Amino acid sequence: MTLHVAVLFGGVSTERPVSLASGTACADALEAEGFRVTRVDVDRDIARVLTELAPDVAFNALHGPFGEDGTIQGILEFLEIPYTHSGVLASALSMNKEKAKIIARAAKIPLADSRLVDRRVAGRAHAMPTPYVVKPVAEGSSFGVFIVRADHAHPPQELMSSDWSFGETVMVERYIPGRELTCAVMGDVALEVCEITSNDHAFYDYDAKYAPGGSNHVIPAGIPAPVARKVQEHALAAHKAMGCRGVSRSDFRYDDKSGELVWLEINTQPGMTGTSLVPDIARAAGHSFGELLAWMVRDASCRR
Repeated sequence: MTLHVAVLFGGVSTERPVSLASGTACADALEAEGFRVTRVDVDRDIARVLTELAPDVAFNALHGPFGEDGTIQGILEFLEIPYTHSGVLASALSMNKEKAKIIARAAKIPLADSRLVDRRVAGRAHAMPTPYVVKPVAEGSSFGVFIVRADHAHPPQELMSSDWSFGETVMVERYIPGRELTCAVMGDVALEVCEITSNDHAFYDYDAKYAPGGSNHVIPAGIPAPVARKVQEHALAAHKAMGCRGVSRSDFRYDDKSGELVWLEINTQPGMTGTSLVPDIARAAGHSFGELLAWMVRDASCRR
């Protein structure tokens, strides 16, 4: 029997454009793998739509709030539709950077010092000695992220704006110089470590992530083998500590001058666009894009 897969994409978060790109790429690849695919642009009536559609599996290609914070996962659990990626609790914990760091700290994963601050307080005066990073507590795709350099006299004034839409509390985190690293976990296996170099970007921001040519993915990363093994160990430890399932991706900073390695966050819904990291990392491990997605469909379940 041909499995009927509903690819959930779009949604209502600020990451809708990324999700549309991810979902389209996934739907095309799953069709090429022989699955019967229905593309579902997720809106507030998603429970009714899925009840009528009655797919065998929901492939979650949503990003951001509602899609990766446990909300859509709870709806799928209630409807008893097997789905990909992590479950309700792991998704909710991983999406919240502060909660995720509490769990990572308990798992003895190295972290940078950080604190939560009201965004207006963070906009009026430096919340910690420069350099540091300001980031929303529960957003993805580098939305609302600022690097405050040592020569910056003032914090980012965008934090004071009435147009700010990334939550009233932000995380202020010590900036770690050096290299941007990431590692995907597939099931219970940590794949190769990837180094990200961003072309003409201060860091791996939205344009570096999604614009063609915005970044380079070096796989395997050009770092010492013991450091690469540590990255893999920490990525797998974070995946297990959060209770993740399917595929996740952990991001790191590595200061090759001091040797400091720091875990930043875990992504339970990593991007699946043509410029995304996980498909490239999986390819380096011998899994084509279609094979990776087919594995994720076969791995789908409820009560994850």
